[in-house]
Amino acid sequence: MAIKHFLQISDFTRDEFDHVIERTAVIKRKFKNYEPYHPLTDRTLVMVFEKNSTRTRLSFEAGMHQLGGAAIYLNTRDSQLGRGEPVEDAAQVMSRMCDIIMVRTFGHEIIERFAAHSRVPVINGLTNEHHPCQVLADVFTFIEHRGAIDGKTVAWIGDANNMLYSWLQAAKLFNFHLNVATPKGYPIDMSLVAAGNSSYTVFDNPADACADAHLVTTDVWTSMGFEEENAERLKAFDGFIVDAAKMARAQPDALFMHCLPAHRGEEVSADVIDGPQSVVWDEAENRLHVQKALLEYLVLGKVD
Repeated sequence: MAIKHFLQISDFTRDEFDHVIERTAVIKRKFKNYEPYHPLTDRTLVMVFEKNSTRTRLSFEAGMHQLGGAAIYLNTRDSQLGRGEPVEDAAQVMSRMCDIIMVRTFGHEIIERFAAHSRVPVINGLTNEHHPCQVLADVFTFIEHRGAIDGKTVAWIGDANNMLYSWLQAAKLFNFHLNVATPKGYPIDMSLVAAGNSSYTVFDNPADACADAHLVTTDVWTSMGFEEENAERLKAFDGFIVDAAKMARAQPDALFMHCLPAHRGEEVSADVIDGPQSVVWDEAENRLHVQKALLEYLVLGKVD
């Protein structure tokens, strides 16, 4: 049987996502009820970090332990990947010693090369181009709070970054519409958008993008690796803060999400992120649960 990887949202079918989302709800319920669930006893996850992280490491490491398995953390200081060993060779060696691998790295082609030479499933913990685990957690969080996301409208306000490209893929797969507002000079890279994807509309005015949205979401204006552009970006993104006025354009029961860490007063106002429409803490926790469901599916296949 071919090895299944999760490198971007488009790697899974809707049927696979429906299964993972259903399993996420079951696994989360067990966690909340202190009910032990150890389907991955004696299985090992290797986590390779070329980019630092708080939530990604914590959610994968804790999740693997909660499933009864073991998690091993490697960063570029600890592994030959950071000292010039070909990615292909590292993948061959690591995948002979574990059951599943999570990689958080820079260019997406790095993780594609790694997966192509791995004997076990590979999960994308983040690349410059895609952040599928976070968007899957966001979709699950919406479903948990509001029911099916099919037919709904999601507003993305801010940078054309890895989160946006995963949201664009999710819109097509989950049958919702994405309203996108990015500042001048920071447009969507069309080479990262599948031909024929008509599930989104681009707006110049971020407030207009929020109109009638069921979910408004954003991210920091300066992603990791672009810190030298911070001052320039603060000027370009002026007016793109998700504030109460923009949320008022959305549906009355619209949710607000942010993948965190957040900068109050920049991309989101404090009264929005700390307000009653914000579900950012549920969203953050749900990384743990969707990733446990992903680990279960990729290692064991469909579990009833």
